Amino acid sequence: MSVHKDKKTGKWFVSCRYDNWDGARKQKVKRGFETKRDALSWEREFLQIKSSNLDMTFGSFLNLYYEDRKTRIKKNTFFTKSHIIENKILPYFKDRKMSKIKATDIIAWQNTIMAERDANGEPHSPSYLKTIHNQISAIFNHACNF
Repeated sequence: MSVHKDKKTGKWFVSCRYDNWDGARKQKVKRGFETKRDALSWEREFLQIKSSNLDMTFGSFLNLYYEDRKTRIKKNTFFTKSHIIENKILPYFKDRKMSKIKATDIIAWQNTIMAERDANGEPHSPSYLKTIHNQISAIFNHACNF
């Protein structure tokens, strides 16, 4: 777990060790960071993901969720799921820590989504609102299992 500056390129790189899913010790090296702060931030996020710690941001957890779901569902289903998540859920929760998201935050988000209007001034249909809610429920159910 160290951050160093590459003398040849002048960029920062991270080298860290972690235990993978079967208990084997692995090493990860990531290069090309402009600043030490960027390298330390990436290292922190990477180690949180590998330690299965829900102190990671919603956006980081979403990458894990996508990796898991992508192989289990059909291609078009995945595209629909990711479109809804990227446009309706991620803008609101992206930088929030998973462990800090409370039920009141979800209710506030739902109220925001229900208040949205399209170009004609029409609200979302109840079935579309249910679809959006199903996606966020699936994400948090995955987090509970994670």
